[in-house]
Amino acid sequence: MPKIVPKPIHVGIIMDGNGRWARSKKLSTTSGHEAGIKTVRLIVEESIRHSIASLTLYAFSTENWQRPKSEILGIGKLLIQAIKDQVPELKEEGVKINFFGQYKKFGSHALKMIKFAEDDTNIKKPKLILNIALGYGGRSDIVSAVNKIINSKQTKKITESSFFSYLDAPVRELDLMIRTGGDKRISNFLLYQLAYTELLFVETLWPNFSQTEYASCLNKFIRTKRSFGKRI
Repeated sequence: MPKIVPKPIHVGIIMDGNGRWARSKKLSTTSGHEAGIKTVRLIVEESIRHSIASLTLYAFSTENWQRPKSEILGIGKLLIQAIKDQVPELKEEGVKINFFGQYKKFGSHALKMIKFAEDDTNIKKPKLILNIALGYGGRSDIVSAVNKIINSKQTKKITESSFFSYLDAPVRELDLMIRTGGDKRISNFLLYQLAYTELLFVETLWPNFSQTEYASCLNKFIRTKRSFGKRI
């Protein structure tokens, strides 16, 4: 019989739709990102309630660096403020935060706050590990891993499992990937980790994505029978 997983251990989310949400309300794009941050907080809380071990959020891709400078600056300021406002509460709730990706372009202040967030939430037994992909691209991560292997002059055989250790993303396989906003693509997100992930695409724009809808997505996963290529 196919394996039935009681709940996802690792969930990834492509948080899409902030800009469209803002335009629909005749607000600035930065206002859309600000509304999206509020949704992040709600989804983190719901993840803890459902005993999700690890939640990985796609906040900013390598391709997003092509966006207007004003939008990027706005995101950087929101990132800094979100860390100031939310890290104390997240720490209290037992959330460990990891950032990964090429996020140096956000500037020294953002880098300082990212390090603070990671250091201050470095909990030994967290209730939830919150991974934030910032300036991340799956293809560049794989290429970087290959170059690390070449430069290390590795003589030991590389396996599918050991390859994870060379990736910048601090995560292994995802059980469930959710994308909001209606588009049905993975947009260079954790390409190696998504090999056998259940993919769920919803129409809801990220700022409107509620705890109830998230719980519904988790319940859909619970009802999924996963055979991993075996004959049923």
